Amino acid sequence: MRLRRRGLAAINSEVRDGIVPAADAIARVPRDAGAPAHTPSNYRVTALIIACALFMEQMDSTVLATALPTMARDFGVPATRMGSALTSYLLALAIFIPASGRLADRFGSRTVFRAAILIFVGGSILCGQATSLSFMMGARFLQGLGGAMMIPIGRLVLLRSVAKEDMVQAMSWLIMPALIGPILGPPVGGAIVTYLDWRWIFYLNIPIGMLGVVLVTRYIGDMREDRPARFDVPGFILSGVSLGCLLFGFEMTSRTGELTQAVALIVIGLVAGVAYIRHARRRSDPILDLSLMRIPTFRLSVIGGSLTRITQGAQPFLLPMMLQLGFGMTAAASGAITIAGAIGSLMMKSLAPRVLRRFGFRNSLIVGGLCSSGGYAVCGLFRPDWPIPVIFGVLMLSGFFMSFQFSAYNTIAYDEIPSSRMSSATSFYATFQQLMLSLGICVGAAALHVGMLGSGTTRPVLADFTLAFLVVTAVSAAATIWNRRFAVDAGSDLSGHRQTPARPGMAAGR
Repeated sequence: MRLRRRGLAAINSEVRDGIVPAADAIARVPRDAGAPAHTPSNYRVTALIIACALFMEQMDSTVLATALPTMARDFGVPATRMGSALTSYLLALAIFIPASGRLADRFGSRTVFRAAILIFVGGSILCGQATSLSFMMGARFLQGLGGAMMIPIGRLVLLRSVAKEDMVQAMSWLIMPALIGPILGPPVGGAIVTYLDWRWIFYLNIPIGMLGVVLVTRYIGDMREDRPARFDVPGFILSGVSLGCLLFGFEMTSRTGELTQAVALIVIGLVAGVAYIRHARRRSDPILDLSLMRIPTFRLSVIGGSLTRITQGAQPFLLPMMLQLGFGMTAAASGAITIAGAIGSLMMKSLAPRVLRRFGFRNSLIVGGLCSSGGYAVCGLFRPDWPIPVIFGVLMLSGFFMSFQFSAYNTIAYDEIPSSRMSSATSFYATFQQLMLSLGICVGAAALHVGMLGSGTTRPVLADFTLAFLVVTAVSAAATIWNRRFAVDAGSDLSGHRQTPARPGMAAGR
């Protein structure tokens, strides 16, 4: 008899939120022996409340990119300097994401999540009132403070308030904003800038945020640790310097003429990162708990998910540029094609739980990872004479498999995490997510520049994009090495997957 690992089932036997049960048919698996009766929760309500907050954050960032030229004209600065409005937000994420879990443990997940929404909305109001670039940078930094708490605490709330058998479905709902927001952002931003005023980009967050505060207050439980760990001030400083410099440096590598500064920031970030690792080894409660990597499912999810997110980070950077520069499409036309990825993601939402129940996490991650990598490799072979429906179909399938990968990774990562370490795990995982998505831009831009050097051109041609796509998809395909290391029954309590019993006589014949 296999001993049951203490995972989310035990956590959910300790934490209740009192929401009415879900109505649809889902996988039901036995709970831990001796666990108290479980009051089921409506995972859709919880997941959608959190997803709406994350969608607001994702949408805001991508819509803003479309409005930067118009904002630069109003502020009287070159358009190239407006990138600071994006990087100031990124810097806040890097600094404050590691601290979010500790804040949730001390003050309660509902309290901090609600405060994060209010801070984000407050920053949005200030952004809408900005009259200069420096004012905008400060307001965006405040927005980033709110966003840094929404990202990991939203996942923490979900993990602590949704029953284990509902987790795969809940994560499928939660992953939607991360995939749909960046796709819908450019056309929405273009419409706002064209027909209204760029300030409405930020004012639209006010009603969404206020509705989020009401729903969080009504439906989300205020869970916290009885004995929260002390705040790690030296670790907070070292991790902030390291992650801030790394993220800022990765982002700058995609800009022309700033490679020297980018390399300097990356070097500083690496040095501070080494110093943090030495600090964390001497402390029992570091702000980023590196000992979590000793837990097999968490370690494999972080490594495999990080490699996959490099491709996901590079794809939104490479694909629109290829369609506009290589195909001669307008921004509106390329945006209409790239929405295919969102459609594929929506298709995944209902199919992922059934696939995981049938094949398990290990097999699904192996096959899904190869399919998503292959799909994005095909993107590099796109040419102007390809039929638009074929391009649309490839992007839709790629979006389906990539979304499936993220749903699976985001779920299996917490299978063996005990309740006392859940907040540390969500902060750690969210930090790596942000770092790898930014690194994806760096890898894509570097591969594109190498292709340009090889072809001797100053403007990327289709062959350069082909090389870049093949490089980044090779990175995500390498995740197969770690996907194969998952145990065959990894996450079986989450997915409901059970191994087929061996036929009599098979064991004796071995």
